[in-house]
Amino acid sequence: MSGATYPAFANCHSHAFHRALRGRAGGSDFWGWREGMYRVAQVLDPDLYYRLARATYAEMALAGIGAVGEFHYLHHDRGGVRYAEPNAMADAVIAAAWEVGLRICLLDTCYLRVGFDDAEPAAAQLRFFHADAAEWAAGATDLAEKYADNPAVVIGAAIHSVRAVDEASLPIVASALPFAPLHVHVSEQPAENAACMAATGRNPVELLADAGVWTPRTTAVHATHLTDADIATLGAAGGFVCFCPTTEAELADGIGPSIALRAAGARITLGSDSNTVIDLFAEARGLALHERLASGFRDGWSAAKLWQAATTDGAASLGFEGLGGFELTESVRTAGAGEPIWAASAADVKPAPDLDPGWVTAELQAAIDEVWSRT
Repeated sequence: MSGATYPAFANCHSHAFHRALRGRAGGSDFWGWREGMYRVAQVLDPDLYYRLARATYAEMALAGIGAVGEFHYLHHDRGGVRYAEPNAMADAVIAAAWEVGLRICLLDTCYLRVGFDDAEPAAAQLRFFHADAAEWAAGATDLAEKYADNPAVVIGAAIHSVRAVDEASLPIVASALPFAPLHVHVSEQPAENAACMAATGRNPVELLADAGVWTPRTTAVHATHLTDADIATLGAAGGFVCFCPTTEAELADGIGPSIALRAAGARITLGSDSNTVIDLFAEARGLALHERLASGFRDGWSAAKLWQAATTDGAASLGFEGLGGFELTESVRTAGAGEPIWAASAADVKPAPDLDPGWVTAELQAAIDEVWSRT
């Protein structure tokens, strides 16, 4: 394996600031974990966000990742106060990726409410909200125009979830950037499905279908708890479904039907999501191994199909082609292994000569220490 070049990974779903939670998150379920995430979100400003994102993206680059899809919803200052430059936080994240040589699809995320019951938001959530879909769309359009000539940057759109965007606003978000990637968290938790059904008489996939969300440029993120009809809908759309196995295990989300979705016509991609681990080898193996646990069979995912999900299909879902490549070092993990996707880890990727792992480690430690000193 040493000396061979492998295609760089596409990390199709990331929340960079969640990296500060690694090894620190509590809560007995997703909803409890979310409280810790809000603590981190509440203390970031553009400078600290830049430092944390730059170090996180440098860790990704060391792991053989060539592009990241950043699902960006931390828009405003505390209390929801707008920055003088409304897209200051998005600019910080994009600059962070640029600094370490990572391509970025900034998925500007619309977030308008807490949930179907219009409950009072947590303090941190005020930093996510726009007044309405029109205000969000204006900001997303400004970003797209600003970075239109930068080949290393794609500006896409995202619907945070059916909890966070009301039904009337869904078509506005879906059509705001009509030729760009469109991503959406969907059916990650059974409680989300139940709340959507109670409020609208439809589950999330059905509600989003009625709003015209499912197209070949759309990525459904997680898609953990689907009906057979949902699988058929997503497959017929010809779009993407992004699984994040390490995070979905970390948050006790469940195991999504990756093989059934692929058979129906969806293209499968991978992401590190909460960045509890940044290792696309681990995500690829997790995808295959979760499917084995759920199905009782070993032959659902071949090495070739895992590489396709982790590279070419992933890049396409972010609006990129040709992400470059990386080399692997010989290690105790890869020694004697016939196919690295089943054996290697991010630690086996040979670092690029202009990226010092020691510097990355120090920058991560300093940024994360600063985050927690502010909480």
